[in-house]
Parts: sequence; C-alpha cells; structure tokens
Amino acid sequence: MTATTATARREDDLFGHPRGLSFLFGTEMWERFSYYGMRALLVLYMVKHLLQPENREGVVGYTTVSHFLTWMLGPLEVQPMASQIYGFYTGLVYLTPILGGLIADRWLGRRRTVVIGAVLMAVGHFLMAIPSLFFFALLTLILGNGAFKPNMSSQVGMLYAPGDERRDRAYSIFYVGINLGAFLAPLVCGTLGEAWGWHYGFGAAGVGMVIGLCIYLWGTRHIPLDNPPKRNDATTTPTSLTKDDWRAITSLLVLCIFVTFFWATYEQQGNTIALWADGYTDRHINLLFWQGDIPTTWFQAFNPFMIFAFTPLVVTLWAWQAKRGKEPSTIVKMSLGCLGVALANLVMVGAAWDAGAASKASALWLVAYFAIITTGELYLSPIGLSLVSKIAPASLISMLMGLWLATSFTGNFVAGYLGTFWEGMAKDQFFMMIAAIAGAAAVAIFVVGRFLHLERDGA
Repeated sequence: MTATTATARREDDLFGHPRGLSFLFGTEMWERFSYYGMRALLVLYMVKHLLQPENREGVVGYTTVSHFLTWMLGPLEVQPMASQIYGFYTGLVYLTPILGGLIADRWLGRRRTVVIGAVLMAVGHFLMAIPSLFFFALLTLILGNGAFKPNMSSQVGMLYAPGDERRDRAYSIFYVGINLGAFLAPLVCGTLGEAWGWHYGFGAAGVGMVIGLCIYLWGTRHIPLDNPPKRNDATTTPTSLTKDDWRAITSLLVLCIFVTFFWATYEQQGNTIALWADGYTDRHINLLFWQGDIPTTWFQAFNPFMIFAFTPLVVTLWAWQAKRGKEPSTIVKMSLGCLGVALANLVMVGAAWDAGAASKASALWLVAYFAIITTGELYLSPIGLSLVSKIAPASLISMLMGLWLATSFTGNFVAGYLGTFWEGMAKDQFFMMIAAIAGAAAVAIFVVGRFLHLERDGA
C-alpha cells in the first residue's frame, strides 16, 4: 500500500478504523444470519417433514441420495438419514472455500467472487422454501458459501497497511459480527419456521442474505481493489524447507487428525443436541408477563451469544495468568478446549438421567452444556489459527491454514456419522460416547504437542 493510499484511508476512518470495515462487518453479520438461521431449522425440517414417507418421494434427487447413503452406511431410518445429510452439508460448506479462494486469486478477483457467492446463497435460501428442490438448494448454498467465505475474511486484512497495529482488533470486531448474526438467526428464522411454517424461516434467511449483499454493494467504494493475479517469476528461487519446517508440517498434519474429532463432537449442537432440545427438554416457562414453550431453535442462539459474552472474560483470564507466568501454552489451551467438549457432554449424561421415565429434562441442563462447550471452543478454535501462524513455514502458510480449516470439513462428516447412533442408543450412553471421543482427543493433542516439542516454537 502506498503512503498516499494509507493517508487517504486514515482520513476516511470511522471510529478509528477504515469505513470499509463497517460494511464488511454488516455484510458478514447478515450472511451468518442466513447460514445459521437455515442451519437451526435443517435437521428438524428433514425429520419432521421432508423425509417423512408421504413427502420425500416428491423431492428431486432423493432416490439418488438415499441409494448412496444406503450403499455407504446401510439402511437408514428418517433421523439417521437427516443427521447424515446434515453432516455432508456442513462438511462441504467448509471444503468449498478452498476452491473459492483459488478462483478469486487466479481469475475473478475477491470482489466479484463475493458478489457471485452472495447471489448464489440468496437463491439457495429461497429454493429451500420449495421442498422438491431441497437438494438443489443445498448444492447452491454450498457453492455460494465457497465463493463468499474466504474472500470476505481476506478483504478485512486488505484494509490495513503492513504493520498497522489495528489489524488484530479489526478481526476481533469482524468476529463479533459473525456471532451477532449467528445469535439473531435462530431467534428470527427459527421462530418463523416453527411457528408459521418452514418456508417462512428459510425465506427469512434468504432476505438476510439479500440485505448482506446490498450492504456490500453499497460499501464497494470503501473496500480495497483486488490485487492483480500473481505471475510465476522464473527468476525466483524456491526456498527449501528446513528440518524444522518439516517437523512443523508433520506436527500440524498430526494435530489435524485430532482436531477433526473436536469438531465432530462440537458440531452435535446443530444435530443431536437440536433433537434433544426438541424431544427431551422441558421447554415450558411460566413468567408473570409470558408463559409457553421456548422454541427449539432458540437454543441454537446460546452458543454465539456466549461467545461474545465470554470472550472478554477468557482474554482477561489469560492476561492475568500471563502476568504471573502461568498462562497455558497454545497446545495446553487446545487440549483444554477438547476437554471442555467432553465435560459438556458429561453434563448431558446428567440430563439424560434427570429425564428418567418422564423423558423430559430441565432446560438448565442445556444452558450448562452450552456454557461449557463455548468455553472449550474459545480455548481451541482461535488458538488453533494462532498455532498455524506461529509454526507454519512462511512459504506454505496459506495452504496449511486452508488445511487446518478443512478439519471442520472432515469433522462435520464424522459428526453426521456419529449422529446416526442417536436413535439406536440410550441417550446417556450416546453422550458418554461423545464425551469419550472428545476426552481422547484432548489427551492426544497434549501428548502430541509434548512429543513433537512444539513448545520450542512458542506453542
């Protein structure tokens, strides 16, 4: 960035940051509103309506998808099939951004790719309101997300000159936008879907995506222009990887295996936890000014709300520990993050026991579950990105960051598979199984970190 550009950006600042950040914040907030609004309804919609025998035969592509899943996993009832479709969808959502980033870098540019992605997602959400086009809607959403997601995040960094100390704070602000949208989505889309009809909830998600696209187009002049595609320079000598570089790459590849199981257990929130909230939780409340049942989808708002409520507390705790020389290392934090998921599922074991013969447990069990699992997420998800930036070789950092993010892709596939055991197991045994997997991942991350001596890299 030239000095003239940097000066212009400073003069155009709003609240100490470039105006473009406000537009990217608003765009991302509404995109996450649309994604999480649709996700809050997805499993319930399939179990209660779409995959029921009287409805599923009219869905284009159902026979093909059913035959594929049956070939892969054996005969599936409605709920296991819904969980597996959910796993495929959320998994592919985290795989296609690799392709979207490549297309933007080499051919279309970030701005154009973001607009294409936003249009595809808006269309996909509206198609969700048409049951017969369900699988076409999911495919459209997957492709749109792949084009949109990686290029939005990279544009935040492009607002700042190299070495600008505001960059880290900008990403923190941007992350708040993500979780604000995720918090509002189940309350709006979920309520409309459950109370008025599924198509109203999916339609609201589509409207949210259109609003996000309009905000982005409105703020285009404040968003950096795309850099021209990079060309290979024949005179450039590739940097050879050192022994330490290969050790770092090996460490990340091994850790990716165990982080996959973190996401596999964490992502039960939108899958089996949604089913627990719907069928096994006493959602009735009786207040002076209102009484009735809490909509099932509202529980999906707990996690994003707790993320922006707990983040200042966790960061303050780490700062307090750092002053006393007791802040956990990156690897220990990640291990504790997996342990948090294990403890959250042990809470649900207690909820299953509490439900007993009545088959209904207090909603406070879910409050405790979300509080613990959110804390675990804060100890692993952002810290994992920090780990990659610390130890990855500079020449491979983008590729390895993409590989690290792809653990959400594999994790969501495993999450869908684990969800197929929901109906066939006692609920306390199911939650014990999930806790055991997360606990084993916690131990594995800690052991691998020590065995590969990642502490020497500042991890």
